[in-house]
Amino acid sequence: MAFPAPGRLIRAIGFDDAPFARRRGARVHVAGIVCSGTRFEGMVWGEVRRDGWNATEALVRLLVGGKFLPQLHLVLIDGITFGGLNVVDLERLHRELRKPCVALMRGPPDLRAMEAAIRKLPRPARRLAVLRKAGPVHERAPFCFQVLGASPDETAQALRRLTDTGNVPEALRLAHLIGAAVVRGESGRAA
Repeated sequence: MAFPAPGRLIRAIGFDDAPFARRRGARVHVAGIVCSGTRFEGMVWGEVRRDGWNATEALVRLLVGGKFLPQLHLVLIDGITFGGLNVVDLERLHRELRKPCVALMRGPPDLRAMEAAIRKLPRPARRLAVLRKAGPVHERAPFCFQVLGASPDETAQALRRLTDTGNVPEALRLAHLIGAAVVRGESGRAA
């Protein structure tokens, strides 16, 4: 998949979960922010269950049949899980949306700690299998990510074009801030 050439804007959606209650099964809101380059263009809002199994379906449902999916070049998610350990099936997300899908992280994940936490939940083998299907973690300064549907190098170039300042593409930064503001009444300091 080739992204639009430099000089043409890349349109991406960034998904992040909002602050949520720590009890298992709690509802967790998810903000999806559409940006053309770094300019806000639209928003979707959904929910998943804390430590549940519906993160992938929720994201697909927010986009399929809607006005934004045909316009998108890239789908970004903040990490590979929402609401604790509700693991996004990156392979299925890519297959169903037919767009490159990227799980962006602040740094290399602590896979041992993640596996230990997953083993405390129902059906840990299934969660771990979904996690492994997401593929290798790529580090392309300043980004750390998993991607399906595009090469790591072209993905890193696209992420740079979608980032205004710092290390977070604008769609993800806004999803984080807006999710917190809707749930808490105000956004936090950092995204």
